[in-house]
Amino acid sequence: MSHTRYETDVVAWANEQAALLRSGKLSEIDIEKIAEEIEDVGKSEQRELARRMTVLIAHLLKWKYQPARRGTSWERTIKAQRKEVLYSLKESPSLKGKLGDADWLDVVWSKAVALATAETGLDVYPENGIWETRQILSQTFYPD
Repeated sequence: MSHTRYETDVVAWANEQAALLRSGKLSEIDIEKIAEEIEDVGKSEQRELARRMTVLIAHLLKWKYQPARRGTSWERTIKAQRKEVLYSLKESPSLKGKLGDADWLDVVWSKAVALATAETGLDVYPENGIWETRQILSQTFYPD
């Protein structure tokens, strides 16, 4: 079997590595790259959770600071992001730790403020978090 380099074609490389693992040819696998890829799966899940939380918080900020613009579109986005976050936590329970990580939440909040500012042109959003995670994720929480 000729081997594809990771840097040349990652999809072909992944398929080859999976075949080598399944056939028990462990001495031929690229252990270091496989370990990196496995770690990247976790990082990817963390980035997705952060992205969903960012969008959710940005919409909650817009909801609070632009009451005249509230509508079903924002409400649908808030509901959808909450469902996606909760689904991610159900599928990967270890991600729940991120919701209690003050540094992680601070970064997510900053990204949400930047997103809300970019979308609205307003510079009125608080620099630091004003809601608890349980509020943000509550299906009934819509800030006044």
